Amino acid sequence: MPLQRLATFPIRLVVMVVSTFHPRTLPPMLRRNYGRELAAWAFLPIMLGGIQGGTMGVLLKKTFAGLPGLPDAGLDLAVAAIAASTAIGNLTSGVWATVANGRRKVPFLSGLMLATSGCVACMAFTPRTAFGAWMLVALVILGWIFWSAVVTIRTSVWRANYPDANRTRITGRLATVQVLVMAAGGFIIGWSLDQNVESIRFMFPLLAAFGVVGAIIYGGVRLRGQSRLARAERQGHRSERPALNPLSVLRVLGDDRRYAGYMACMMLFGTGNLMIGPTLVIILDDEFETSYQTGILVTTVVPLIVMPFAIPIWARLLDRMHVISFRAVHSWSFVTASVLFLVATEFHLLPVLFAASAMLGIGFGGGMLAWNLGHQHFAPPHRDSQYMSVHVMLTGLRGLVAPFLGVAIYTALAARGHPGMIYAVTLALNVAGAIGFLVLRSNQRASTASSSGPTA
Repeated sequence: MPLQRLATFPIRLVVMVVSTFHPRTLPPMLRRNYGRELAAWAFLPIMLGGIQGGTMGVLLKKTFAGLPGLPDAGLDLAVAAIAASTAIGNLTSGVWATVANGRRKVPFLSGLMLATSGCVACMAFTPRTAFGAWMLVALVILGWIFWSAVVTIRTSVWRANYPDANRTRITGRLATVQVLVMAAGGFIIGWSLDQNVESIRFMFPLLAAFGVVGAIIYGGVRLRGQSRLARAERQGHRSERPALNPLSVLRVLGDDRRYAGYMACMMLFGTGNLMIGPTLVIILDDEFETSYQTGILVTTVVPLIVMPFAIPIWARLLDRMHVISFRAVHSWSFVTASVLFLVATEFHLLPVLFAASAMLGIGFGGGMLAWNLGHQHFAPPHRDSQYMSVHVMLTGLRGLVAPFLGVAIYTALAARGHPGMIYAVTLALNVAGAIGFLVLRSNQRASTASSSGPTA
């Protein structure tokens, strides 16, 4: 009997873990919407593999290398553009927040999911030429422009449908499903490309089909208080609405100094992190000469597999504290990752590169939660989209600059025989941001203590 129990332990463990995601673990009023979202996010991440920076960067670097009219420097620039695609999409968040203001959120989101899937489907028609390489980059960027709207607006749906006591846990579960499915998709893409590069002709339409199914399922989500929320958005003061004018970002930051300090630290911290992706893609091919699958494992699959184990731990921590205090702890995971990347590249240690990638996944697990929910620690409900759009736009600004800056620094350092020193630069930026969060936490505690006054 003990041997039988031991033999069935893995199965029972999987069943136990999966059962924690079941809608019945939540209050009855939350189950229907959560179930719909859970099903949608079991399909949508497969489609997102077609615009995921690490996967598409590896595909671009290896598939289009050595083509006439596309020198190595130009190809590395294209890889940087792939890494910057998320940021370029994020820069349009103000536009999307403005367009969505006062509108029905769920049908709008479903339409954007379908548009992103269309971009992925079109990738099947990219020729293996210099033009095709830049066509692929353009489709990834366009896909992220559509998807940035989903990222910006879906937080309003979460806030309306899930109370504070359940929101972080639900968001963590949805994020866990998303990263696991995306990791599986990345693994399959890498394996398929190693078998036959021409598999992209049928692979991308298949990815897009999963996105279409996910969008249809998501269309069944009901937004609680939709009319009330739309009315509050339309009737709110003009200064409290999302705006196309970039000066609206300055207005929000000027009105909320705590949020401005948080965004400043995120700018330092995030710039360092955003330099890692494109340089890692280039280093894997130039320095380690990895296959498609190994490259995608390091850049995409390993971080995504690690994230589900990290997300519940980070979620419990975020539930207990303000996002500033959370970042003061969480930021050091990226500091550690930068140290490992530096050692792995300078000493040409592929196993350490995998360890660095795993540590990056631990950081991403907490970052996904804080990035989606952190602004809600500052924003009143009717300004949720406005604060989120500010966060997304500033992420876009640093994400537009950091990949190209990272590749330029890497190229200069690699020419001197020290390609791994790019990670000394990311380490310095990560440490500066982490210290900034510690200072903000100290100031917040001092402010809380002074406002509470002396006790008897």
